[in-house]
Order: sequence, then C-alpha cells, then structure tokens
Amino acid sequence: MKEKLKIDIVSDVVCPWCTIGYKRLEKAIKELGIEDQIDIEWQPFELNPNMPAEGQNVIEHLTEKYGSPVAQQNESKQQMTEIGAELGFKFNYFDDMRMVNTFNAHVLLEYAKGFGKQTELKMRLTTAFFSDQKDVSNNAVLKEALLDVGLNANEAMAKLDDENARYEVRNKQNYWKNLGVNSVPTFVFNKKSAITGAQPVNSLKQVLTELINQPSNKN
Repeated sequence: MKEKLKIDIVSDVVCPWCTIGYKRLEKAIKELGIEDQIDIEWQPFELNPNMPAEGQNVIEHLTEKYGSPVAQQNESKQQMTEIGAELGFKFNYFDDMRMVNTFNAHVLLEYAKGFGKQTELKMRLTTAFFSDQKDVSNNAVLKEALLDVGLNANEAMAKLDDENARYEVRNKQNYWKNLGVNSVPTFVFNKKSAITGAQPVNSLKQVLTELINQPSNKN
C-alpha cells in the first residue's frame, strides 16, 4: 500500500491567511479526490508569542506591528472576507476585535491530535475567533470548542497546567523556527519540500499531483 503524503501545516489559529491557505488546500484535495492519500498534522506557530493576557485591539496591533494605515487594513480585511466567502468561511471583523495569546490553543491542538480531532478543533477555534467574535485565549471559549468537537474537555483543559505538554509545544515551535519557518502558513510535504503563503487552488493541485505521483518515498 502506498504511503500517505504527510503535510505539516505550520500556522496560528488567529492567522487569517492560514485559514484561507488551508481552505484552498482542502478544496484542492477534494477536487483531486485524494482525501484518503493525505495525512495532515498542524504544527504550532505563535504570531505574537509575547502577547499579554488582555490582548490588544487588532487595528492598534496591526498599526504597531506592521505600520499598516487603517485604510489599508480595511482594504485587506475586505479582501480576506471576500476570499473567505468564496471558500465557505466567514470572516466577521469588528472594531473591538482583539489579537490574543494563542499558546493554550496550541497545547489543546496537540492534545486533539491523539484523538484524530486536530483539524476539526483547529477549524473550530479559527471559526470561534474570526466568525463568532470570541476570545480564543479564554478558557470558557476553549472548553466550548473542545466539547463541540467531541473531546473530553476536562482532560484536555488539565493539559494547560501540565509542564510536559507545554514544553512539547515550545519544543515544536523551536523545531520549525530552527528549520527556517518564519512566516505562516507554511505547508511542508513529507518533511522534504515546503511552500509558504495561501497559494491558489490550481497551484496546490499541481504540487499535490506531482507529489502523489512520485515513486514511494520509503527508505
């Protein structure tokens, strides 16, 4: 039996282009009919590792971090909203939206992986943040997302106080950074090749077709 194509997606739950990138990848996979030949694993990346607990207003944050004028930010949000709608994802930006710390979300995504629920939880958290205007650093919001995807919320939330679980996420973040991943989304194929950014569906189909048709990568 042919090995599945392993795709590591390095991303953050509050990264709009990561959501667009994944939805485009999902569309490419569906259109090629290769769902059963793909194995996706989400890898942690914090856009703002030093974000304080209270978070920061998104407009203020983008102005401070990237020097983006408000008009440019609005244009970008409009563009993402339109692209999202085409892909069946709702970006629901609002003036009081806050950028928040996402470390705990990454700890829970690592937990979800053991139950085959990682992608489901990832999209649930992303939807909570971008569509439902929720704070994904808030424990009640995190717990609700875990319950929504059918995970044991109490067991999962206990991981947030588990030093080993937290260390594992830090370790993974450092691993990808040390490999040179400094922008997200980054899609890594069989740990051999990578593309960054939210690529068009047709480009992704081309890459996937080439990789799927390669001779088996077994050693």
